[in-house]
Amino acid sequence: MATEPIDVELAGTCVGPDGSAIGMPQLCFDWWGNQIFWLVAALVAIFLILSRIALPRIAAVLAERQGTITNDIAAAEDLKAKAVDAEAAYDQALIDARSEAARIVAEAKADIQADLDIAIEKADAEISAKSAESEKAISEIRAGAVDSVKAVAKDTAKEIVAALGGTADAKTITAAVTARMKG
Repeated sequence: MATEPIDVELAGTCVGPDGSAIGMPQLCFDWWGNQIFWLVAALVAIFLILSRIALPRIAAVLAERQGTITNDIAAAEDLKAKAVDAEAAYDQALIDARSEAARIVAEAKADIQADLDIAIEKADAEISAKSAESEKAISEIRAGAVDSVKAVAKDTAKEIVAALGGTADAKTITAAVTARMKG
């Protein structure tokens, strides 16, 4: 393989006599113009790609995310308000249920007390009737007992007077027994 000699004047100081680069080509001042051109061209291409394609897509995604987050926060606020309203309604329903239960209990107590009062009055009436009946029976028994005692006393007095050898008439014996029974 034959190598052609490189014109050193055209290549500048960055190329050796055999055509190879001396040192790092990026640091060769003779080639900077070409490198700067391609650097600017690459940066412009990257800028155009980013500004026309990538950044609008990223901005759209960020805007969509922000919209979703805003909507979710608004929905959460609505749900929180509904939860507060539901809790208030539940508390009110609980209060109403307790007051209704207390009212039902009070009505039941009143009904039971009324039934009890009626039953007590009925029992008192029955007891009074039976007591009056018993008093009547007792007074009849007492009256009968007093009459029986009088009759026995008269008979006994008559027999005692006869046993002692005396005679007594029925009127005298009745008057004596009646006087003794009175006290």
